[in-house]
Parts: sequence; structure tokens; C-alpha cells
Amino acid sequence: MTAYVIAHLQDAAPHPDIAEYIERLPGTLAPYGGRYLVHAKQHEVKEGSWPGGVVMLGFPGMDEARAWWDSAEYREIAPLRSRHIDGDIILVERVPEDYTPAAAVRAIREAAAVE
Repeated sequence: MTAYVIAHLQDAAPHPDIAEYIERLPGTLAPYGGRYLVHAKQHEVKEGSWPGGVVMLGFPGMDEARAWWDSAEYREIAPLRSRHIDGDIILVERVPEDYTPAAAVRAIREAAAVE
């Protein structure tokens, strides 16, 4: 099942390390079937606040996303970003094509009834 890496990265001043990171990142993605889906595009905030930028990568599955994150190739370049850009990064699996939120609704109703 498709998995995504979503990064909410805070604005950072330009730095040569960041340029190197961006140049080298695609080579770390390829062995795991990863690709860019969103890269530093303008975004609209509809609720709350979301300073900074968004990067979203797609992988064939969660195993590939985890393997990429843990790979020696990525771990080698990650400090080029993390030394200069603060942010939050998550890995998340896509829901199946036939997904409905019915089970989530049931769990919420049951939990609410207990209170």
C-alpha cells in the first residue's frame, strides 16, 4: 500500500548544505521507489498556522519508506538538512481504495458513550 513521507519544514536561510542535500536526495530515493509528490510549493492555510514549507514523497509501501529513512545513504545526508532547517517529518500509509471511516466513527461513539 502506498506510503508517504510528509515534511513540514520551517523557513531557513539559504545555505550550501541545503543545496547539497536537495541535489543528493533523489539518488537516495531511487533504490526504494521513492519520488517527489510536493516540493516547496506555495500552500494555502485554511485553519491554524503552517509556517514554512511542505515536502511530500511517495513510496510503494511503508516498508520502502522506512528502509529509505533508515538507509545509510539517507542518514549520511540528513544532517545537511537538519542542521539548518527545523521541522516535523512523518511517515504515513495510505488508506485502501475501499476505505470508509465507519470503524473510526464507531470507535469514537463507543468511547464517547463510556464518558
